[in-house]
Amino acid sequence: MTKSMMRVLFAGVAVLGASAAEPVKSPLPEGKKWKLVWSDEFDGSALDRTKWNFRLHIMQTRHQTFTDEGAVLKDGLLYLNLIERDGQYYSPHLQTGRNFLDRPGDPYGNGLTWPIAEIEPPLFAHKYGYYEIRCRLQKQPGWWSAFWMQSPIIGANLDPAVSGVELDIMENFTRDNEVSHNLHWNGYGKNHKGTGSGPRKVAETPDRFHTFGMWWSKTNYVFYVDGRESWRVEGPVSHTEEFILVSTECMGYRSGNRDKPSEKLKQAVLPDAFVVDYVRVYDEVE
Repeated sequence: MTKSMMRVLFAGVAVLGASAAEPVKSPLPEGKKWKLVWSDEFDGSALDRTKWNFRLHIMQTRHQTFTDEGAVLKDGLLYLNLIERDGQYYSPHLQTGRNFLDRPGDPYGNGLTWPIAEIEPPLFAHKYGYYEIRCRLQKQPGWWSAFWMQSPIIGANLDPAVSGVELDIMENFTRDNEVSHNLHWNGYGKNHKGTGSGPRKVAETPDRFHTFGMWWSKTNYVFYVDGRESWRVEGPVSHTEEFILVSTECMGYRSGNRDKPSEKLKQAVLPDAFVVDYVRVYDEVE
């Protein structure tokens, strides 16, 4: 029995996956020729650490809810699980590179470390092309999922073409099948700028899996949901290599009492998971 036909029972939920022998075909933008340059089909028994690291820090600070636990591969699917322990919540945050400000370190301590901490080469960074995920959104309230790209030097100057743009290909905050696409640039302080698509309703599918993609060209970005154009924006266009993130995050820990989950999160009934079938990157063939 192929994976596309089997019912996989994990985290208490029956799901339908894609076949390693017969993978789901990417709904690529029409009228172009595409070449696969990077992918993870999650067909192994454990997360491929040559492709992914765990994001554990934000602005040099160890984030309480970011964890290197809960990322599980089973039957060709990646499960990013919501974890609860003693009233606190945790979930995995995967990335193929790292923003330089997220590197752990203490620039204000004794001695001088520059820049911030040891520089690590990304596992994968790229510019332009088509970036796609096939995934199933989580069911429970209080946590969100995202598929996005980040520049390792975003906000280093006020030219987003050089320092990069945060490219949120898919963000899902609510449990009503609404997603959004967003751009952020010039850092996250007083110079921050951004734009977004607003909510996009996703039609339900029999197996609850959806594809979210972004065509990043030298002149604009075009976003897709289940093979159909959802939003396009002319820029600003990043002309620097960026890394990929597949992330989940628990609500309530970034504002106010950082030791306290949101009231919505406390309502979550576990188990629950954000489930990924594949992540693929294509280059346009001229």
